[in-house]
Amino acid sequence: MNQPHPITEHLKTNCCIVGGGPAGMMLGLLLARAGVEVVVLEKHADFFRDFRGDTIHPSSLELMFELGLLDEFLRLPHQKLERISACVNGETVTVADLSSLPTHCKYIAFMPQWDFLNFIAEHAQRYPCFQLRLRTEATGLIEDGGRIAGVKATTPEGELEVHADLVVAADGRFSVVRECANLAMIDRGVPIDVLWVRLPKQADDPLASLGHLRGGRMVVMIDRGEYWQCGVIIAKDGLEAIRQQGLEAFNNYLAELVPFMTGRHCASWDEVKLLTVQINRLQRWYRPGLLCIGDAAHAMSPAGGVGVNFAIQDAVATANSLAEKLRNGQVGIDDLKKVQQRRELPTRMIQALQSFIHQRVGHGDCHTPSTGLPLPIRLLRALPILRRIPARIIGLGFRPEHIKSPNFWDKA
Repeated sequence: MNQPHPITEHLKTNCCIVGGGPAGMMLGLLLARAGVEVVVLEKHADFFRDFRGDTIHPSSLELMFELGLLDEFLRLPHQKLERISACVNGETVTVADLSSLPTHCKYIAFMPQWDFLNFIAEHAQRYPCFQLRLRTEATGLIEDGGRIAGVKATTPEGELEVHADLVVAADGRFSVVRECANLAMIDRGVPIDVLWVRLPKQADDPLASLGHLRGGRMVVMIDRGEYWQCGVIIAKDGLEAIRQQGLEAFNNYLAELVPFMTGRHCASWDEVKLLTVQINRLQRWYRPGLLCIGDAAHAMSPAGGVGVNFAIQDAVATANSLAEKLRNGQVGIDDLKKVQQRRELPTRMIQALQSFIHQRVGHGDCHTPSTGLPLPIRLLRALPILRRIPARIIGLGFRPEHIKSPNFWDKA
């Protein structure tokens, strides 16, 4: 009979954050900066994962400025995108112009997410009250009288129990913590999935539009310097039907949408990675002693690339509201409720907009006629001032957050 692993370690902290993604790492940095004892649990050995969201929007770059880290951050390798364009039924149109945003950086920075997370981790680890535990996978919650009092986890050395005044679930759209807490999810449904694939870049490639649309078909092109990262929009659960048509048909499909990619192709289905797209949110983001943020609270679609930045905004709002109270051990259920109240409306608004877009643009339907420009695109072409609207939505969101949590170490 198998015996359970013995408990080999106990920790006590003010806040235990599960998940070392953008929301978890940013919250960890801000809380540690505010003098809160914080432990971040990350199940992987490092931050290196392929096909993760890696658009750092002006709102997030502004936070780097507010932290005094912008110049150092921008020394990391990245590409700038000042105007978002799309090739729609063969005609290229500027969709969003970020130059009018009231921020220090009027562009989107394309940066591998692992570089961003390593940067945040490096700065968080300069504070003595911050711990990052890699290869530590949350498996359950510790409850005490109906209150979440900590996290159970496994490590290569054995089991771990982290007892905390507050547990924050930042472990993504398949959150283990959320599942253990039995929090109810509202699913909006979405008609698409995305196939990610890398294709080689050549010296004479044109400056590609971010989106290539023809009828209901769409490919997103991200310039990675040495290669193109392509996101092919397909109908929901449509991967098996595409595989049955064969790899050659898939390569031809991609070349038809992006003609200069003709001749570059996937050699195996192993090179094609499926992203199952979700748009959902929790009905209630909290329980006594527990708060969910980022994708654990609300999964976004890739539309606009806003998911990472909304997760970071959640972290900032959480730190602004809870840092001082956590340091004094005074976080109550009403404090957690206020975080949801602040972040829920912008979440609902962007999810409604994403759902609207997916129902009408780039839904993977090969049978949609591919003639002319849709009315919104014609308006953006005719009236350039209108490009400020999508620029503000994509670049800043509906309620951009600013860092108000204190720097405890300036006083020390």
